[in-house]
Amino acid sequence: MKLRILGCSGGIGSGEQTTAMLLDDDVLIDAGTGVGNLSLSEMIKIDHILVTHAHLDHVASIPFLVDTVGSIRNKPITIHAIQPTLDTLREHLFNWHLWPDFTKIPNDISPYMRYETLSLGDTIFLDGRAITPLPAHHAVPTIGFRLDSGLASLVFSGDTTTNDAFWVAVNKIVNLQYLIIECAFCNQNRDIAIRSRHFCPSLLAEDLEKLERNVEIFITHLKPGEADVIMEEIDQCIRNYNPRRLENNQLFEF
Repeated sequence: MKLRILGCSGGIGSGEQTTAMLLDDDVLIDAGTGVGNLSLSEMIKIDHILVTHAHLDHVASIPFLVDTVGSIRNKPITIHAIQPTLDTLREHLFNWHLWPDFTKIPNDISPYMRYETLSLGDTIFLDGRAITPLPAHHAVPTIGFRLDSGLASLVFSGDTTTNDAFWVAVNKIVNLQYLIIECAFCNQNRDIAIRSRHFCPSLLAEDLEKLERNVEIFITHLKPGEADVIMEEIDQCIRNYNPRRLENNQLFEF
């Protein structure tokens, strides 16, 4: 598997893009503003979008992507998510008010887009690639993902905060190589992190004590303007794991 980071910021501005990752050349993991870094020829190849949750910074590009390539593809793009997320997309985004319902365009028989429900812990296979939804704890129903090539696994936490079930699942992954985990706020904003159910460095340090695997850790979803401070605080309180900042265009092969 190859995973290319299209966007990994907690906001936009000065080249920053929100969460989107390209798995091989046909699967998106979330579809924030980072999708805009793809060329038209790359967008046409997208067959699947796996969504962690329905917040705009993770789904903002889905409407534009489907609108751009729907008429020049020969099959629908499949949106994979847990049922509460699909319900939110259906009721509040693709509802003919904010955006057309592309599950009915150009018709019900051959739409540009379709929904597929994911269940926590149930692995799906996309052309032989094993993808498993993992527990997460956020302000809305949320999941993370395990991507398993057979040789190695990469885990993406999605947006989350303290969550014992996540670490139980992660510690069972024998071939775990990479962990991409969020840390949205600096320690000065710990109260905001708790209220919005994100991590700050001190909260993340506490949770990483539950990790029992030797793994490379990358930090994502840093708020613009706080990113340098967050990484300095992470360096101070999570030295044992040597976490690194996730970067746009970073490529993981596993």
